[in-house]
Amino acid sequence: MYEIVAKRKLAPKIISIRISADEVAKKAKPGQFVILRLGEKGERIPLTIANHDIKKGTITVVFHEVGNTTKKMGSLEEGDFISDVVGPLGNPAEIEEYGTILCVGGGIWVAPLHFEALALREKGNNLITVVGARTKDLLILEEEMKEISDEFYIATDDGSKGYEGFDFLKEVLETKKIDRAIVMGPVVMMQTFVEITRPYGLKTMVTLAPIMLDGMGMCGACRVSVGGKTKFACMDGPEFDGHLVDFEQLIRRQRLYLPEERISSMLREKLGGIKRG
Repeated sequence: MYEIVAKRKLAPKIISIRISADEVAKKAKPGQFVILRLGEKGERIPLTIANHDIKKGTITVVFHEVGNTTKKMGSLEEGDFISDVVGPLGNPAEIEEYGTILCVGGGIWVAPLHFEALALREKGNNLITVVGARTKDLLILEEEMKEISDEFYIATDDGSKGYEGFDFLKEVLETKKIDRAIVMGPVVMMQTFVEITRPYGLKTMVTLAPIMLDGMGMCGACRVSVGGKTKFACMDGPEFDGHLVDFEQLIRRQRLYLPEERISSMLREKLGGIKRG
């Protein structure tokens, strides 16, 4: 059993929890993920590691309360336990001295991006960072990202804070010498960003989180097409060259079980209402 030693609400329905997991903390590196399970018959939830503390033996993960399991996990408090924490899984992100790096994060993905950006900063890179979200209320870790950045921007889909959308980055790319780009966020957001950097020939790394079951390459559920070849995100990734990813195929696969997920959520709300009544 793995104890939740700290819990923090970062934005509406966006929760950060710090978990006591000594062996995972010792080996965890930016870009890797864990799979959590709340109980013996529970759903497996893959989450990218957002931080680790080797001395305290803890890891941090951030999640959005959208499905049954994440809502149940959001109801847990400090001192509660998670039955299974498997990891670290996947390949670590490529952390080298590149020069100037453009780091773009959207929504809950700003959390693991911060973990990776810290490591890149320690390697001597200059960081131009962008924190994005649908609205200003969903922005997270603004101050933490700003603190480690040489240049810092905010972007929201509706323009409620900072720039509206990512079109402003075209000017950044035209006026700055940037050696590498990293983007973490929803699939559609990453696809948009990759198309912005493509004309500039800028190496752009993306972190993919497709449908996943075992996280060890046996189920094949997380397969993606990269450079015309089938890859498993859990074993070959989760970080890939974004200019080689078939995003259209990935989006279709991500939406495969949306009807079932909606039905499950509706049933949960209905049964919960009956139980409360």
